[in-house]
Amino acid sequence: MSLAPGSTIGIIGGGQLGRMLAMAAARLGYRTIVLEPQADSPAAQVANRQIVAAYDDSAALAELAGASAVVTYEFENVPVAAAEILASRVPVYPPARSLEVAQDRLTEKNFLNGIGVPTAEFCPVDTDDHLTVALKKFSGSGVLKTRRMGYDGKGQRVFRNMEAGGFAGTCEAMGNVPLILESLVAFEREISVIAARGQDGSVAAYDPAENIHREGILRTSTLPAAIAPDTALAAKEAVAKVLAALDYVGVIGVEFFVLADGSLLANELAPRVHNSGHWTEAACIVSQFEQHIRAVAGLPLGSPARHSDCVMENLIGDDMLKVPALLAEPDLMLHLYGKAESRPGRKMGHFTRIERRR
Repeated sequence: MSLAPGSTIGIIGGGQLGRMLAMAAARLGYRTIVLEPQADSPAAQVANRQIVAAYDDSAALAELAGASAVVTYEFENVPVAAAEILASRVPVYPPARSLEVAQDRLTEKNFLNGIGVPTAEFCPVDTDDHLTVALKKFSGSGVLKTRRMGYDGKGQRVFRNMEAGGFAGTCEAMGNVPLILESLVAFEREISVIAARGQDGSVAAYDPAENIHREGILRTSTLPAAIAPDTALAAKEAVAKVLAALDYVGVIGVEFFVLADGSLLANELAPRVHNSGHWTEAACIVSQFEQHIRAVAGLPLGSPARHSDCVMENLIGDDMLKVPALLAEPDLMLHLYGKAESRPGRKMGHFTRIERRR
């Protein structure tokens, strides 16, 4: 059953994704309440109310559940226990199982392989000796990552053509936490698919975006991606497998490596709206943010069709100095996140240039 207009949607997390979800909810006639420890968060600036508390604060979770008809979240590191507590009192979408899978890279890789979605080869690493063995298996090359947390390139170290041995102190330097070594992939490009699944099991997938990262941070997403139609279809089919296996409700982002022969390896999944889907604000009638609200509210999903080709670019740190010039451009949509302080590596906003079809 769909939520009536005027109902309240709870959002865990007060960053820019929560902000854009709150804006989309308002357009559809819903109120929003945000749980976020930072006062005056980007999301709180546009939501109806903010609960200022930790994400696992039991009193705050009870307050959020009591005030909301449904609860969702804007980032994948929400404590699973918190999501499960909320789910015992109010519907929570996407389900807590999605968080459990996405929060641990080893669990994520095993899940993807288990449903027939291939990934790069990988080995769990808990000690320097494990690392030595794993690197030998991958001919001395690989990407060492923390299994949990880590975002925008944090918690990673790349090894290239290293002889197996002499890695004393590596695990300590990485924080003595569980790690995973992934084989290096000779990919031609990176793409991502943003897709939604409704409460009725219907699926709507946007066209794949071609992504460019620098220093581990997404810089641009370009539509259309320079891939064959069969590759685009295979990516959408892989995401549909993920959505069905998780009994998912809401929007998900799945990143892929595209190999020279057009085949795909899944890199990671994000159980939420995704940075590489921001272009949908400007180039689709129904953005990823509205699509997510539609899904969690039990409404019919909208069309994911793209009416324009486009390039989305993040504004990071001092890129904010470009804003006056950007505002003078035609066919450009600018979105700033309301963050007071600009600093290196911090996403301050994004813009999308559209190319009108003739």
